[in-house]
Amino acid sequence: MANVCSVCGKGKVSGNTVSHANNHNRRTWSPNLRSVKANVNGTTKRIKVCSRCLRTGKVERAL
Repeated sequence: MANVCSVCGKGKVSGNTVSHANNHNRRTWSPNLRSVKANVNGTTKRIKVCSRCLRTGKVERAL
C-alpha cells in the first residue's frame, strides 16, 4: 500500500508531459504523503496521509 493515502485513498495518477515542440512522454504524479502518528480506533498508529487530509482536519494527530 505504498504511495496511497490511508484516509482518502488518493494515489498515483498518470498522464503526459508535453514539450514546447509538442512531444509527449508518459509520466506519473505522486500524492504529497506525510507519515504521521494518528489516533486510529483509540490506538496510536503511524499512517501515510496526504497533505490535504492533514490540512482539512480529517486526521486526529497523536502527541
